[in-house]
Amino acid sequence: MNIDASSDEAYERSEAYEDGNALGGPLSEIFAVDLTAAVGRCAGCGATGPMARLRVYDRAPGLVARCPDCARVVLRLVRGPDTAWLDLQGASSIRIPLGPAD
Repeated sequence: MNIDASSDEAYERSEAYEDGNALGGPLSEIFAVDLTAAVGRCAGCGATGPMARLRVYDRAPGLVARCPDCARVVLRLVRGPDTAWLDLQGASSIRIPLGPAD
């Protein structure tokens, strides 16, 4: 998956985004836990917060989630008919709450 720099610049100029809760449905197809409650760390500025805080843009052939502090791309998700591509290059870590063990 390759989104060129001109696409990144267009996202940065756009004010039309949703919060990270928009990732809940698409990511639930891949993960068994709700990742909107996970705490991520931006690889760009080091900011931490729930994934639901990310700014999600859906004008591309997938979803692009940006850090609300520095606008760096944290996550890209593209879904095809039988395949999903997930790029987390912009996240230095994601802490996923799993709940109590039985």
